[in-house]
Amino acid sequence: MTSLYIHIPFCKKKCLYCDFLSFSDTEYINEYFDALIREINAFDCKKVRSIFIGGGTPSYVDCGYIGKVMEALSRYDIDENTEITIEANPGTLTLDKSKAYRSYGINRISIGLQAWQNELLKKLGRIHTREAFIENYENVVKAGFKNTNIDLMFSLPDQTYEMWLETLENVTALCPTHISAYSLIVEENTPFRNMELALPDEETDRKMYHDAISFLNSMGYKQYEISNFAKEGFHSVHNCVYWQRGDYKGFGLGAASLIDNCRMKNTENIHDYIKGKTVIENDILTKADCMAEYMFLGMRMTKGVSISEFYNKFGEDMTVKYKSTFEKFRDFIEIDGDIVRLNEKGIDISNMIFCEFV
Repeated sequence: MTSLYIHIPFCKKKCLYCDFLSFSDTEYINEYFDALIREINAFDCKKVRSIFIGGGTPSYVDCGYIGKVMEALSRYDIDENTEITIEANPGTLTLDKSKAYRSYGINRISIGLQAWQNELLKKLGRIHTREAFIENYENVVKAGFKNTNIDLMFSLPDQTYEMWLETLENVTALCPTHISAYSLIVEENTPFRNMELALPDEETDRKMYHDAISFLNSMGYKQYEISNFAKEGFHSVHNCVYWQRGDYKGFGLGAASLIDNCRMKNTENIHDYIKGKTVIENDILTKADCMAEYMFLGMRMTKGVSISEFYNKFGEDMTVKYKSTFEKFRDFIEIDGDIVRLNEKGIDISNMIFCEFV
């Protein structure tokens, strides 16, 4: 089975922290969607496991474009239980758009809120207010969406611990089925990189994270990945494909794919993409690459990785292959029978541990 990612790079305005491939210029929007549909039509895949329409801001463009994409995807083997997600930003999502998405067969929506306080949203360069988010979320529910994610961020400029708790309390009161909570990373090539930011210290950042885990768990949201929490039965099928190294095909500008242990990446040049020059990278992964990815992607999930599955896939004993890493981080990694996972302290230094597998 193959999962499909569709990249819509258009945004009303780029946020100050964003380093994703996106832009507000819609001059080539018609040509882009023509090229996107050509790429979809040229690909043959097995049964579809999940579909994710991301960006950019897919809800920014006229919903007719999304309808054309969904029509093109209908040539694939997609059943009524296939998870089909679209990303949306408040301020771009009307009730009519929400109803249109449901009519196209989209059954999951992911809304980027980030923070509850309007003053923080303004500092992030968001285009919306808390009030706009609430209205848009109500539209989604009215349209019939029963599988909803809300994206949140913490350790924001001028954000206090109390603000973070207020965000969590108000968001859980809306009863979405899934919540993502990411600590802000100030990336290169973003406006934030060149700004003086009053960021919470590391101790506050960790308190925000650990207390979020406890609070969300008390509200019925089980942590299943470092930054992701879900009600029972509502984990993101699509994201789990990434963490478990399933096959996925990316369509659109800059989209990445993993098919039969071959990683591919599309061009980030919109002029080349429109002309049909899509894949610019095509790397066959070695056995060592695959084993490393199995470890550092799989250990993002709270269920950990399986020693027996590793042996079945690669013919090697994980505990021997990574003996030195397990010993070096023995206070941060737990081995429970067939399972290897990060403990609470391990999650806090996960990037350091993951680097050991590369």
